[in-house]
Amino acid sequence: MNSQRTNTTAQELFNKVPQVTIAFWIVKIFATTLGETGGDALSMQLKLGYAVSSLIFLAFFAVTLTAQLKARRYHAAFYWMVVVATTTVGTTTSDYIDRTLGLGYIASSIMLFSLVLVILATWRFATGKIQVDQVKDRKNEFFYWITILVSNTLGTALGDFTATSIGIGFDGGAIVFAGLLAVVAVLHFATRIPKTVLFWAAYVLSRPLGATLGDTLTKPGAEGGLNLSRIASSLVIAGVMIVLIMITQHRERDRLGRDTRYGQK
Repeated sequence: MNSQRTNTTAQELFNKVPQVTIAFWIVKIFATTLGETGGDALSMQLKLGYAVSSLIFLAFFAVTLTAQLKARRYHAAFYWMVVVATTTVGTTTSDYIDRTLGLGYIASSIMLFSLVLVILATWRFATGKIQVDQVKDRKNEFFYWITILVSNTLGTALGDFTATSIGIGFDGGAIVFAGLLAVVAVLHFATRIPKTVLFWAAYVLSRPLGATLGDTLTKPGAEGGLNLSRIASSLVIAGVMIVLIMITQHRERDRLGRDTRYGQK
């Protein structure tokens, strides 16, 4: 029993991604909300436009992803900075496709959803298994982050489609996507649906939840928002995220330390 526990701890030490827990999803929702407010802060509040903002966030994504890839094991700061980078890129890129290019929310959502399926199928064909909780080699890590980048872009389009095209508003959209995430959680515990399928379903759905929450905070009152500053909202959300990550990391280090000491006895 001690040997099995020691092996599990050793595997976690060389893993490049965090354990998927409730804390993971809470931080993920904050990250997607930050992606919405941060993306809109550059493109709208600072009036840089969707194209320029997308290029800036793509550069940020490249820098953070490089740091993540060079790390030998999971590093919370690197990991979550890449996640935030994908959400900001997803926000401005989706807005560029939908509004500047005029493709529209429905067409872009279908296109991006199809692209996610193609990436996942390619991932499965190339590696034999889609891994979301044990990512240790470069190939799996590459597919992991590409899927996240595209899924976060898809989530932005879905959030805007639900809130504006369907017309239920940003707060209504947040309720819808929170409900869908609750359904996924029930399916996780009550069915034998592959956990990988449910993980990516939750990952996609958490993005429009964050997007609609972000828009609820920052959109003008006439559009159903609270008209808060996008920059100020982004800074506050980032601060909360940092605190949550620090608390989670502290608890995780304590757990790994206990497991290591237990395995040595």
